[in-house]
Amino acid sequence: MMITSITAKPCKLSKISKKYCFLFVIIAIFASIAIGPLAGAQAPPKPTRIISLIPAVSEMLFSLGAGPQVVAVSSFDDYPPEVAKLPRVGALLDPDLERILSLQPDLVIVYESQTDFRRQLERASIPMFVYKHAGLRDITVTIQELGARIGRDQAAADVVRRIDARFADIAARVAGRTRPRTLLVFGRDALSLRGIYASGGVGFLHDMLEAAGGENVFADVKRQSVQATSELILARRPDVIIELRASRMTTVQQQQEIDTWKALPALPAVRLGRINILTDPRTVTPGPRVGEGTELLARALHPEAFRR
Repeated sequence: MMITSITAKPCKLSKISKKYCFLFVIIAIFASIAIGPLAGAQAPPKPTRIISLIPAVSEMLFSLGAGPQVVAVSSFDDYPPEVAKLPRVGALLDPDLERILSLQPDLVIVYESQTDFRRQLERASIPMFVYKHAGLRDITVTIQELGARIGRDQAAADVVRRIDARFADIAARVAGRTRPRTLLVFGRDALSLRGIYASGGVGFLHDMLEAAGGENVFADVKRQSVQATSELILARRPDVIIELRASRMTTVQQQQEIDTWKALPALPAVRLGRINILTDPRTVTPGPRVGEGTELLARALHPEAFRR
């Protein structure tokens, strides 16, 4: 049996609300990489019944034209629209082994940290593609490795070319512009400056911010996430605050959340009115739409660069 390897530590629900749990897991995952078959091993057969427990990889599969082979997805999948019709089989913390086995998959995409679950799949002789964390540049590597694993190499090359072209356009637009010091927030208690989680200096969100022409105020903190207090944020003095939300908000809700930051009037971002809340899943999913998500960041940081 071939195991293709690409960890996610489960969120501590005592420290972060369930509302942000999946998003926190995503941030902890930060992109992906796949390791090919062992030298001398025979290439595995192309799968025809795929189950994905990782939304980013589900998106990859559909972008490669493998949607018809996907027979189930995780509890958190919501894109593309076709996944709405598919069975749900749990996720990082609660994979439903019985349900998965009943669907007779010939490839299951799992998190590397799901050690016990992977052993169970091994005992059942179910092939796996094991998802491991990495940075922004590894997203295209994962797409290519996934394409090779499922027999869609050319489709993977086409997807990668489109992503690379989007990033090249962003780089050209922001080149030579001042890089504003930016606080990139991916979790916060509602209408409060408590429970703030921000991007640290590693991971795909940090990489996206840099590619978008920003300077991460926590670039020196070599962790994927930082639990930031108001005092720490005041000390870092961001010029721009960008919050990422996976779900939509009303205009009123968005303005209320922006107004919450006015409790820190000394922040340059507050004085300058440069607080943005991006309610778009493309900004938090390390999948084939990552170039689009990065452009949304770039437009928030350098709106003038996209007027031409």
